[in-house]
Amino acid sequence: MLNKNDVVTVEITDIGVGGEGIGRVDGYTLFIKDAIIGDVVEAKVMKAKKNYGYARMMEIIHPSADRVEPKCAFARKCGGCQIQEMSYERQLAFKEQKIRGNLERIGGFDRGKIDAVMEPVEGMDEPFRYRNKAQFPFGTDKEGNPVTGFYAGRTHDIIANTECILGVEQNREILEIILQYMKENCVAAYDEKSGKGLIRHVLIRYGFTTKEIMVCLVINGTKLPKADRLIKKLTQLEGMTSITLSPNTRRDNVIMGNSYEVLWGQGFITDYIGNVKYQISPLSFYQVNPVQTEKLYGLALEYADLKGTETVWDLYCGIGTISLFLAQKAKQVYGVEIVPQAIEDAKNNAKINEINNAAFYVGKAEEVLPDYYEEYAKTHGGEKARADVIVVDPPRKGCDETLLETIVKMEPEKVVYVSCDSATLARDLKYLCENGYEIRKVRGVDQFPETVHVETVVLLSKGEVDSKKIRVEFSLEDMDMSEFQDGATYPQIKEYVLEHTGLKVSNLYISQIKRKCGIGVGKNYNLPKSEDSRQPQCPPEKEKAIREAFKYFGMI
Repeated sequence: MLNKNDVVTVEITDIGVGGEGIGRVDGYTLFIKDAIIGDVVEAKVMKAKKNYGYARMMEIIHPSADRVEPKCAFARKCGGCQIQEMSYERQLAFKEQKIRGNLERIGGFDRGKIDAVMEPVEGMDEPFRYRNKAQFPFGTDKEGNPVTGFYAGRTHDIIANTECILGVEQNREILEIILQYMKENCVAAYDEKSGKGLIRHVLIRYGFTTKEIMVCLVINGTKLPKADRLIKKLTQLEGMTSITLSPNTRRDNVIMGNSYEVLWGQGFITDYIGNVKYQISPLSFYQVNPVQTEKLYGLALEYADLKGTETVWDLYCGIGTISLFLAQKAKQVYGVEIVPQAIEDAKNNAKINEINNAAFYVGKAEEVLPDYYEEYAKTHGGEKARADVIVVDPPRKGCDETLLETIVKMEPEKVVYVSCDSATLARDLKYLCENGYEIRKVRGVDQFPETVHVETVVLLSKGEVDSKKIRVEFSLEDMDMSEFQDGATYPQIKEYVLEHTGLKVSNLYISQIKRKCGIGVGKNYNLPKSEDSRQPQCPPEKEKAIREAFKYFGMI
């Protein structure tokens, strides 16, 4: 074990979920910010736990062959680009290995099987200036001047910078106009600690095809003083289409308010993915990388291999982006999304594209599809509802097991799984493959160059159920059913904690922290046998590790 302030030499062999380099000294794991795979660094231990610690990089002794000079001067300070100092070719290799590793470790798939189905990651020709959306926080510097930029990693300290090289070039001029307006008209930036001040964030959207620009100011109030002066400056910019205001007076970290009003122009911009047109409002979910989104959805369409006769379900459909892509080739598409505004957008997008074979429903996918399945049987004399293709594009926590169970019951010939987290993807693929499906193709799509994130598209089709499986009977009363809810099972949480911290945690500790976080656990799960029973309480370092796992799986 290492101790705080120890200085060690360590080779970086992996990258963590937050972009930190991972190295090991005599089996002890160190997380070292700003180090990349292949670096040999001298690092000082800043925090030491039993099996892992955090260290500060003091010196690069031997730089990795893949180390490059970052294009942004704030790359190390900012929390946005975790791996900008790694060559883009190595970034793609890392992301492919990340998918492979999760499929093998969490999904339990054989390496040979993964090699057989894995296709090369789809990268970008130019991995900068790709974001069509950016949200900039505003604050005040030590001299009292308004500033904007991005938060430093793991903090809410703003790094003053109007030139983010992941965003479009138009962002800089827009931000400088807003800062000048604030100075000239004494409009204060919001202060998180006091809750005072007006300008909280600015959302900027840009249509890569249409060149239309949206600016939405998020304010701690309902009115923008002397708004006409700001509008006059912004409307001089080529492409300005929509200027809106979103009131948000909550004392929390949610950026957008629940509504918006139009100050000038219209309440949306339009853009295209392929030949499908979309209207995008300030509150719409829309993929931030349009170049890669077209590749991503094109890949999903290719995997679905539609002939024009199929019925398709698109679950977690958002504003209908994938649904409308699929509708061009399918007989009928049904989209499901929990956000009502997104469904309204989806219906409108279908209308403006004159697509009549797509229908959309508000609700949780894990409720809508099972309810449909049961209701269909009741109204069709016990006949099973079926689908030819089911597409899922869930949030980071993956699919609910109830939904996966219904997918299996509906017996689609193909399942196309689009994932933003290969760990929960691997978990869900394991379930589907244990219940009659086989993985045919897997491909990563680099939606977020310079970061550790990667999208994955998987094609599954009907296969043979493993004949070697043993039938096991059990009572539901003996099970903690929360294992099938809230994003991840106990074994997955244990595995995540062990992998990223080296700590072993028990079901008891996990259930204790679930209760602290307001996550339901089984009624009688790990309760004392009597009021006098004394349970060991989860140590602080293990509680922190478990909470990090909950965040990773989208549970909190």
